[in-house]
Amino acid sequence: MPVASASNAEPDEIVNDSFTFKRAFKDLRDGFGQRELWLSLGWQDIKQKYRRSVLGPFWITLATGVQAAAMGFLYSALFKLDVVDFLPYVTVGLIVWNLISAAITDGSEVFIANEGLIKQLPSALSVHVYRLVWRQLLLFAHNFVIYFVLLIVLGTWRNLHFSVLLAVPAMALIALNVIWASLVIGIFSTRFRDIAPIMQSLTLLLFVLTPIFWTTKSLHNQGGSMSERAKLAELNPLFHYLEIIRGPLIGEHVAAYHWYIVIVITVVGWLLALLSMKKFRSRVPYWV
Repeated sequence: MPVASASNAEPDEIVNDSFTFKRAFKDLRDGFGQRELWLSLGWQDIKQKYRRSVLGPFWITLATGVQAAAMGFLYSALFKLDVVDFLPYVTVGLIVWNLISAAITDGSEVFIANEGLIKQLPSALSVHVYRLVWRQLLLFAHNFVIYFVLLIVLGTWRNLHFSVLLAVPAMALIALNVIWASLVIGIFSTRFRDIAPIMQSLTLLLFVLTPIFWTTKSLHNQGGSMSERAKLAELNPLFHYLEIIRGPLIGEHVAAYHWYIVIVITVVGWLLALLSMKKFRSRVPYWV
């Protein structure tokens, strides 16, 4: 009986699945599964930054509180608004903005800053993004103490109702957006190093254009061309992120279209993040 020669045997086909959605999902899933790692690293980041400090991360809370108070009193006088109602508006807006801006600025260097770990530690790429988000959520929690202080001092807790619970899904949506934004910006910033300084400049511009220290209502009340500017302000997507969480926390009604816009951006953003992970995830270790 003839025996097939080695030259006639067909070699097993090697399938490279590095550039598939399956590997992208696996990276996100495995990274989330390594919770002990990124929870520990994120907490260590804060401890290391404020090592031998008396107040620790509460220095950020103090700085945020002073900034919110200064801007709140200043702009309430400029726009002739009741400071009791306007100060919580400014404070919540500033606290949420700090979280969003971190996704842009810190996210642009999330992989570059972890070059050593990426090259030496066999872990999912998404671990570093989860670490960033966890660290920023801890800082967010520290800053949120200011909100509770204002509720008691100003007595604005009387304006709250059951709709305040909408802040929970709003916060979940913002966290999801911080993750995909950090992934996308981080990947492209690793490849093109000019993106990081561009993102920092863009953050400063968005800070001015986003209604944190001013309100669209004050523009509407001016009438005329200012009313048109108020409509233009709503073209800023960050405005809608602030509205869905700030409204419930200060006892104001939030129009449904704000939620729809944020949900659509979240879906589109995650599709972009998955596509970026599919095409470039395996290249990031070489780019850093």
